[in-house]
Amino acid sequence: MADKTPNIAAGSPMGNQQEIEKMLRDYQALQEQMRMYAMQLEQLQVGKADLDRAQKEIESASGRVFINVGGVIVETTKDKAITDVKERAEVSDTRIKSTSKQYKDLQEKEKALKEKIQTVYK
Repeated sequence: MADKTPNIAAGSPMGNQQEIEKMLRDYQALQEQMRMYAMQLEQLQVGKADLDRAQKEIESASGRVFINVGGVIVETTKDKAITDVKERAEVSDTRIKSTSKQYKDLQEKEKALKEKIQTVYK
């Protein structure tokens, strides 16, 4: 069975065991953050898909239209309902883009830290 002890040269800047342990903790924390962002991104995308379906339903509606405002269902005009859903969809798009960017940044940090850890364990 291969020895999993880090191959650290004497005087190496990464020779400190505490620094290695910190890198591993940071790596685990990054992975946890990535999981959280991935779940958040999925929830945002599901919410956006719901808004898109709602917009199509409202556009094809021929009778009265109701919207949910703060937990209360109220009657509104078709135009106001469409405007409301479009605005919420725009906010949702912005949040999706922002969360995607943050997730991508975390992926890059995770990749760099993983490479750094792998060089210590070679």
